[in-house]
Amino acid sequence: MKIVLAPDSFKGSLTAAQVCAAMEEGIRRFLPHVEIVPAPMADGGEGTVQSLVDATGGDFVFEAVTGPLGGSVQARFGILGDGQTAVIEMAAASGLPLVPEDQRDPRETTTYGTGELIRAALDHDCTDLIVGIGGSATNDAGAGMAQALGVRLLDEAGQPLREGCGGGELSRLARIDTSGIDPRIGPARFHVACDVDNPLYGPRGAAYVYGPQKGADPQMVRELDASLRNFAEVVQRDLGVDVADIPGAGAAGGLGAGLVAFCGATLEPGIDIVLEAIDLAEKAQGADLLITGEGAINYQTAFGKAPSGAVRVARQVGCPNLVIAGCVDLEANQLHEQGFGPLFSICNEPISLAEAMEPQRAHEMVALAAEQAVRCFCLGRSPEGGVSS
Repeated sequence: MKIVLAPDSFKGSLTAAQVCAAMEEGIRRFLPHVEIVPAPMADGGEGTVQSLVDATGGDFVFEAVTGPLGGSVQARFGILGDGQTAVIEMAAASGLPLVPEDQRDPRETTTYGTGELIRAALDHDCTDLIVGIGGSATNDAGAGMAQALGVRLLDEAGQPLREGCGGGELSRLARIDTSGIDPRIGPARFHVACDVDNPLYGPRGAAYVYGPQKGADPQMVRELDASLRNFAEVVQRDLGVDVADIPGAGAAGGLGAGLVAFCGATLEPGIDIVLEAIDLAEKAQGADLLITGEGAINYQTAFGKAPSGAVRVARQVGCPNLVIAGCVDLEANQLHEQGFGPLFSICNEPISLAEAMEPQRAHEMVALAAEQAVRCFCLGRSPEGGVSS
């Protein structure tokens, strides 16, 4: 019997790899000799670097880079087990939590550090780069990133914009010179995990939708939106790339647009990138059961969350699935219409959220839930509840 474990993390409690370990512990109490294939999952957002490194036997690389306010921050990225694929979360270098609330101003914050992480990945001979762009503090359309990669952004007088420029500087952008861009960018392949469809500017664009949470007041929003419009016009004229209306161009303060314009990136659903990176379809071949899960299961889980991808793969290979979660919302019953199997909560007694999220307690509850779920699965296969492991 072969069981594949493909959970997301239980955020704030257990990483996806730790969830796999807890599930395996519980299952082996009942089936000590069963073949278990751990495949830690993510959806392209927070925790993706950790999960992909864990799933592929990769390594972490730590770099001192420029933070969103210009100071130095310690950031990390992952190199997957193939030695060629880097996975970067822009939030590690340019994320909102790196900016104190009283200093948040998307006219000033920059993605320069994200560009430095990309450069560091290229220094490690990576040719495929996965970039997660959630949680940004920025609204610079990736201009700072481009500068870090050797692009010159010039004003009307032919003078370069401030190194590590923010979104406010884009109003002065008049010309883009890519002659000095890192030559390794061209041959590299960039896959951007992007799960929103916002255009670069306009009522649904980066400034209007995401600017306020980054510290922009209504006047700043209008200024930033105009700056993004100017950026798009200069990019189209000088680079021949129309980034204005690409779905997802407005993600991460326009970093989606910047990665397309300067790196030739493709914007893809995060879960699709993860499924390909860990090759879950191959791991699930010949499996008798796939178990997935995450901290909280509700009907929204069907829309791009890690368990939805795992369930999709299970159905493709003809494998039953079941789901283990910290909590299961009442409306989650509708997930069965989307191909989700039985849903199990790890909470089997009254317990506070803080207690349930305590890592050791969570580990014990996940292990118990996995054991009981597999017992139920095997009972369905054999009236006596037995199974050949």
